Amino acid sequence: MEYKALAEKVRLIAFDVDGVLTTGQLVFGHEGEELKVFHSQDGLGINAARRAGLKTAIITGRWTTMVEVRSAELRIDAVCQGVIDKLGAVQELLKKYELTMEQVAYVGDDLNDLAVMAKVGLPCAVGNAVPEVKEIARYVAGHTGGSGAAREIIEMILKAQGKWTDIVAAYLQPGGVETRQ
Repeated sequence: MEYKALAEKVRLIAFDVDGVLTTGQLVFGHEGEELKVFHSQDGLGINAARRAGLKTAIITGRWTTMVEVRSAELRIDAVCQGVIDKLGAVQELLKKYELTMEQVAYVGDDLNDLAVMAKVGLPCAVGNAVPEVKEIARYVAGHTGGSGAAREIIEMILKAQGKWTDIVAAYLQPGGVETRQ
C-alpha cells in the first residue's frame, strides 16, 4: 500500500527525539545538564497536526528536562521519556486514545526504533536515518532529523488527509493563528 493511503488513516503521530526532533548531537552544559536544539518548523508542524485533530506523542529512550519543556510548550499530548520498550509505550497510547496500530505514524532514525516501526501503520524515517530504519519505513523524509523532517512528514500526512489547505488558509486570515513553534 502506498504511503499516502496509510497516511489517510493516521490519528496519532509519535516521534523519537534524538536524531528526529533534534540533530542527534548530545550537548552538555558546564553543570552536566543536557541541552537540545529543536527546529521551529517542526514545532509549527506539530502545532498544525494538533489543530487538525491528530494526537501527538514523544517516545524517547533518554530523559531530559529540555524534552519536558519543549513538549509542554508545543502541548504534545503524550510524553514518554526514559523508555526502553518503545513498542510497549505505543501500545499503552493505543489503549489511552482507543486507536489501532494502523492509525499510528511513528518517526524514527535508529535501531532502537525498529520494533515499533515494524508494527505501526505508517513507519517514517528522517533523511539521515540508518539504513535498517530506512528499509522498514514506508516514507523517508528528504530532510534530516532536527532540520525539518518532522514538519515534512506532518505535511505529507495532513495533505493525504485533505487537511493541509485549511491549515494554510487559517494563516491567511487577518489576526493570525496562535502558534507555538
